[in-house]
Amino acid sequence: MIKKPRLSLFQIFNMSFGFLGIQFGFALQNGNASRILQTFGADVEHLSWFWLAAPLTGMIVQPIIGYFSDKTWTSLGRRRPFFLGGAIFASLGLLFMPNADIASAILPPLMIGAGVLMIMDASFNIAMEPFRALVADNLPNEQRTLGFSVQTFLIGIGAVVGSWLPYVLAEYFGVDKMSSNGAVPANVSISFYAGAIIFLIAILWTVVSTREFPPDEYKKFHADESETKHTGLKQIVADFAKMPKTMKQLGVVQFFSWFALFSMWVYTTPAVATHIYGLSAKDVSSEAYQDAGNWVGIIFGVYNGVSALYALMLPQIAKAIGRKLTHSLSLTCGGIGLISIYFISNPDHLIYSMIGVGIAWASILAMPYAILAGALPSSKMGLYMGIFNFFITLPQIINGIIGGPVVKYLYQSEAIGAIVMAGVFMLIAAFTVTRVEDRDEHKSLPKQA
Repeated sequence: MIKKPRLSLFQIFNMSFGFLGIQFGFALQNGNASRILQTFGADVEHLSWFWLAAPLTGMIVQPIIGYFSDKTWTSLGRRRPFFLGGAIFASLGLLFMPNADIASAILPPLMIGAGVLMIMDASFNIAMEPFRALVADNLPNEQRTLGFSVQTFLIGIGAVVGSWLPYVLAEYFGVDKMSSNGAVPANVSISFYAGAIIFLIAILWTVVSTREFPPDEYKKFHADESETKHTGLKQIVADFAKMPKTMKQLGVVQFFSWFALFSMWVYTTPAVATHIYGLSAKDVSSEAYQDAGNWVGIIFGVYNGVSALYALMLPQIAKAIGRKLTHSLSLTCGGIGLISIYFISNPDHLIYSMIGVGIAWASILAMPYAILAGALPSSKMGLYMGIFNFFITLPQIINGIIGGPVVKYLYQSEAIGAIVMAGVFMLIAAFTVTRVEDRDEHKSLPKQA
């Protein structure tokens, strides 16, 4: 088997640039979907049920996209057609999400908004899943941690801009931030329109600038593996049953990590508004509640900015102490950051909490994939990367189902309880990662004298 050529930093940058656009849109969704749905009439206890649309579509879409991207070859390559198709539909979703009320003659705006959220997230997944496989396809093992770290850096940049844009438009450009007559504030709507444009441009950059190995050339760099006995859904199910041990172990880590993240995305806005700003959930249309929502966008931008910077350090940290310990320490910082929110009374101090969350987020986006890639058969890289998404979506689905009742009955509708619980789950994830088998760990650690 011939070793894959090393790529320059600029080539790796181009290969992952589309993720900047994906995360720009994803950040807008994470920071604003809850208050958009509340504007359309959702109760805080029901928010997690609406957010179920995202993981449910991801669970279905990503393995299918991974399977077909492994077996597809067109003039655009194997992964790039899926980037482009997902980007087009995601951009349309971003344009329509804040305008769900225009179809109120057909269905209530709340139901339309939830439907658009599902379509938008399915499109995000179509565009996103092949990016993980593309890095593993094109890079030799010794560059994979760098590849996923560059990807995480670009994710952070896109997320910072996407998270901060509503606040910047309102505070520095005077765009209306108030909700009136059940409509989404103008600063949020304009941010979604910008997100649609940037999403599409960033994906096109990667599609145009990145080369994929044609089938004959690809075979030279990968061991000849046994033919599959099944096709389609049967093959997905068969490979799911035979997933590598490392993947199963990482699945436990992912469960606790993404359960925590889902709680953070769904409940941070109502938690900050009620626990720190002292507002009621019924004040969702007030200027103070919109200020709280805009500030959540800022602190979400902070954690994404921290993740972008920390991602650049991950290859060297992992080389020094190993990928598992790097991920464990990073998750610990995230857990502490989330729990600290309970003890904060000044909104400005939330920035310190988000530093820990940003460290964890960078590691979550890079380390599990760097560890996993070395344990997967190259001919099924896309399929297994898609199946791995199951361990991201399942905890979100479970959280989405039980999160509302837990907040209502266990925390007496105080969303801050869900944030503290998220921190605890992040700490559990930090412990479980120490039990993972990293086949390539010895290659990333310095040799002992």
